[in-house]
Amino acid sequence: MSDFFKDRRVVVTGGAGFLGNYVTADLKARGCENILVPKIEDYDLVSMDDIKRMYDEMKPDVVIHLAAVVGGIGANMEHPGEFFYKNLMMGVQLIEEGRLRGIEKFVAIGTICAYPKFTPVPFKESELWNGYPEETNAPYGLAKKMLLVQSQAYRQEYDFNSVFLLPVNLYGPGDNFHPNSSHVIPALIKKCVDAIDAGSDYIECWGTGKVSREFIYAADASEGILLATEHYNDSEAVNIGAGFEITIKELVEKIANLTGFDGEIRWDASKPDGQPRRCLDTTKARELFGFEAATNFDQGLKATIEWYRENRNKLNI
Repeated sequence: MSDFFKDRRVVVTGGAGFLGNYVTADLKARGCENILVPKIEDYDLVSMDDIKRMYDEMKPDVVIHLAAVVGGIGANMEHPGEFFYKNLMMGVQLIEEGRLRGIEKFVAIGTICAYPKFTPVPFKESELWNGYPEETNAPYGLAKKMLLVQSQAYRQEYDFNSVFLLPVNLYGPGDNFHPNSSHVIPALIKKCVDAIDAGSDYIECWGTGKVSREFIYAADASEGILLATEHYNDSEAVNIGAGFEITIKELVEKIANLTGFDGEIRWDASKPDGQPRRCLDTTKARELFGFEAATNFDQGLKATIEWYRENRNKLNI
């Protein structure tokens, strides 16, 4: 392990969130003594005034930009304008102000939603511009993809060191289980566990179950982000994934089995499926900074289910 972080001041936007908790813990484990988290109560990172104040007060050498306004298919469909504007303005202004202040490095976290709807599987970074994203999350995906454009343009004109990473869908202990904004794994875990407790003999799931997804354990994603922060210094996008594919039907059956739910699974085909397939080519991350996901999917799901069962009474959902 290098001492890259030891004497650097590292701002982690979104550091109090799901992925942010893993990143800040891993920074501490790497010997970082100055981890700075701009909390939403103190800084509105959509506001340039607050961004300037954050830079004034925290004086970072490195910024890892995790903060995002994000949710599942339903939330994306309900708030396309909000998701586009807030994610775009946060990222664009943070990078611009970081450039003006001469920070050492900016790490922008993109999204799998930036890929075109019909990207060939496995998704290669070279396919990013070969089509329009899946409609239900296109505004969010495109807002994030603009940070890649900005990163490359700023490196070309200003020699600004920024990198752009594309993590696949995250899951793990500490995930967001709120039914209005959760992603598919926590939503399904909640449905199954709650159905068992309520004595319900069925759960209802969106779509057809035929589409596929890839998932990465949050601790693995954090490791990939920090390896890139330490070792990667280019503006070509890099996937952060686990390199496997599972259909939503298979996922529901797996989570039902692991939670002990043995009732009926009903599919509401009037609800959208989202992107047809998702699975990343993770070759670049392995070759450029030595990252490979380490967590077995079943073991990661078991840990997430256990965390939900132990903590759900505190979640107020």
